[in-house]
Amino acid sequence: MHARTATVSLAAALLGVGALLLPTPHSPATGTGSATGTEAVTGIRTAGARAIGTPAAAPVVFAHRGASAYAPENTLAAVDGADRLGFDWVENDVQLTRDGVPVVIHDTDLKRTTDVEDVFPDRAPWAVKDFTAAEIARLDAGSWFGARYAGTRVPTLTQYLDRIGRNRQKLLLEIKSPELYPGIEKETLRVLRRAGWLERDHVRSRLVIQSFAAGSLKKVHQQRPDVTTGFLGTPAIAHLTSYAAFTDQINPSYTSIGAAYVAAVHALKGAHGKKLRVNTWTVDDAATAAKVDLLGVDGIITNTPDVVREATG
Repeated sequence: MHARTATVSLAAALLGVGALLLPTPHSPATGTGSATGTEAVTGIRTAGARAIGTPAAAPVVFAHRGASAYAPENTLAAVDGADRLGFDWVENDVQLTRDGVPVVIHDTDLKRTTDVEDVFPDRAPWAVKDFTAAEIARLDAGSWFGARYAGTRVPTLTQYLDRIGRNRQKLLLEIKSPELYPGIEKETLRVLRRAGWLERDHVRSRLVIQSFAAGSLKKVHQQRPDVTTGFLGTPAIAHLTSYAAFTDQINPSYTSIGAAYVAAVHALKGAHGKKLRVNTWTVDDAATAAKVDLLGVDGIITNTPDVVREATG
């Protein structure tokens, strides 16, 4: 997905009274997808929110890389920011270190969101896969966003799961660039299982695994057929039936869909026998949020979840 910023809502402006104030929207770079679980959920903890599955249902709002317009993406600070704004669903990206540890970071190199060039000046091109987990743990993943976030770290998946578990949040996890990381599906599932995220209640309503790579989703579905999966992209309508065999969601860019496409997806049942869902990305302004809401999407992935909630809720 491509991340864009929007005007901050009053909720964001007032956020943090008695706690850390989140900054005004930042400009994250390219992004990933979204997804909802197999059960109907609202995605926000706000009184009076409309429930999914009703005729006038508001789309589920997913905090893309956490509240990434207001805190450094894919960090625990962004997760906590989404929590303070009242959002259950957070999206993240997972890759593997040189020693096989899943870490939460979007880019396949460390340059944009850390100080790796200063700490390891002779290690170009600074690919995530070329560094150990201990080396990545030394990097500052917050100063690029703002001085108040200096010293923020790249979390391991284990650390990330612990935090969203404490916050009682839900996870849309993207397996990032699986072609670079043989076995990433198995290792990600191992960490999820060890952290309790493959227990029945999590699998039923708190976890979705997505990817741009159909082959990666097929591996997840084969290894854990109970887990909800989402395909990131816009397959041709003629090919949707083949995707429905191993996924539960089609999660396209908002620029690539119309009402007819959403209806075609909804006409099919996914791998778990439920209607295929559509979650679109990356929508950061009120006008676009209202537009895709009218298309009938089930969810919206956004860096500015408060803006989208106000526009669609």
